[in-house]
Amino acid sequence: MHHFLIIVPDMSILFEATGIADILSQANRVLESAGDEPAYSYELVSCDDNHIVRGRSGLTVLAENTLEELGTDNQYDTLLVTSRGSGSAQQDRVADWLRQAAPNAKRIVSICGGAFLLAKAGLLDGRKATTHWQRLDKLQQAYPRVDVQRGPIYVQDGHIWSSAGISAGFDLILAIIEQDCGTAIARQVAQNFVMYLRRPGGQMQFSEAILPSDEDGGLIADLERWIQEDLSRDLSVEALANKAAMSPRNFSRVFTREAGMPPARFVEEQRLAAARVMLEQSALNIDVIAQKTGFGNGLNLRRVFERRLQLAPTDYRARFGSLHLA
Repeated sequence: MHHFLIIVPDMSILFEATGIADILSQANRVLESAGDEPAYSYELVSCDDNHIVRGRSGLTVLAENTLEELGTDNQYDTLLVTSRGSGSAQQDRVADWLRQAAPNAKRIVSICGGAFLLAKAGLLDGRKATTHWQRLDKLQQAYPRVDVQRGPIYVQDGHIWSSAGISAGFDLILAIIEQDCGTAIARQVAQNFVMYLRRPGGQMQFSEAILPSDEDGGLIADLERWIQEDLSRDLSVEALANKAAMSPRNFSRVFTREAGMPPARFVEEQRLAAARVMLEQSALNIDVIAQKTGFGNGLNLRRVFERRLQLAPTDYRARFGSLHLA
């Protein structure tokens, strides 16, 4: 059983902590429906001397424990900090607790600004880490011994994980579930919440394509990552089957069973999602986007957009593109 101690500093965005708890709870339900034992338990912990945590929205949650009530010499499975917190006194108190408790923790996680508290505790010295894209420079300047990663939405360095802005923490938690319970369970959790197990088209903050996880998730999971690395390459069923060292027929059967959709559909989903990101967040020419995402040319891209989204790429950009591109 993996127990998550979810540390929620005052004036946090509460949806981080409650969303993570819901995802872990859903993982337990998926495991139980498959006849397995639940894998997760969790508790919310406040950082002040009372159990009430105030959120930025004005809402509050009631934590099961406070840091003062928990000993730093206990054995912890996963310590998770959801934000930077409010005020230097609270930040110092949390960082000091983390510094003392960290040697007894199997896994340590920060969400968004929580990386600042891990860094303040010295836990990120010499390690790769990330935070919200707006705070990357500040993290690097304040803690020069941290190897700040400016692209990925989450980073794992040994037993320490960190994520970018708020919702990126959900991607991180899904990756942890995949590591703990396997790809099939993590995928089912993601599907139940209408989330991507790995964001198609990329996991780079605010813009570009993502670097897939290096965790070993089996042949099909590894192949999915290989697909995402370069959407412009030949991704026909025959090419993918050759990569997997299978016959096309057997490969299609195995891939569909593991991925929940045929390989051609999976590839199209990845390419479509990547093209949408580029249309939303770049000024690249339509033909260039089509080439980068494997559609070949603008005509093919347009056909897929109109079939799947009932919009031409130019109309999609006009409707959903970033304001600074207008």
